[in-house]
Amino acid sequence: MEKLEKIRKAYTDYVLENGTPPPSVFQFAKKLKISEADFYQEYTSFESIEADIWLTFFKQALQNIETDPIYQTYSVREKLLAFYYTWIEVLKSQRSFAVFSYNRIRQSQVQASPMAKARMGTQSSRILQPFKESYYDFVRDLLAEGRESKEVEPRPLLSDRYADGLWTQTLFILHFWINDVSKNFEKTDTAIEKSVNTAFDLIGRSPLDSLFDLAKFIFQNK
Repeated sequence: MEKLEKIRKAYTDYVLENGTPPPSVFQFAKKLKISEADFYQEYTSFESIEADIWLTFFKQALQNIETDPIYQTYSVREKLLAFYYTWIEVLKSQRSFAVFSYNRIRQSQVQASPMAKARMGTQSSRILQPFKESYYDFVRDLLAEGRESKEVEPRPLLSDRYADGLWTQTLFILHFWINDVSKNFEKTDTAIEKSVNTAFDLIGRSPLDSLFDLAKFIFQNK
């Protein structure tokens, strides 16, 4: 087992057994039979371990879908659906840790002062930031593909915000799954389908776009 995986597993086991992160890096490293220097070669804090785990969830889901030949034949809408379904399956395998970490993030947001909430360096943003950055890379590629296939409508000022909207959707799906008590999380599957379909109804071409094109044509040719 490589050092990174060893540290991640030991940390996951600790928080699930104790309900809280270890009291110090020194004690954690000692229990793991490594030096503090060895720990800091890989991670800067316990929060950075959690951040790496969330990023690993994302990378594993992405790898699973991209190695499936059928995935390449999907529409952009279907690709995003496939990602979310696969991502949730990955999260299911470590649900106890995902719930623990998510609740810590939420608690830190509730307890933070308004000034702390406004800062980008809060604990919650540190934990989710690597996942968020990788997700944005993934979804921007999908949006570019969608513009080529006409599934995504370019709109002045709004197009640059599409990725932000899809990230908000990701957080909604995560929150829904964390609190889902339906059998085999069936309601989460429904939430994924409805939220993705709604998103593509909004960012795809609509009657309003046709109306705008007509008004623009009339104005230019009056």
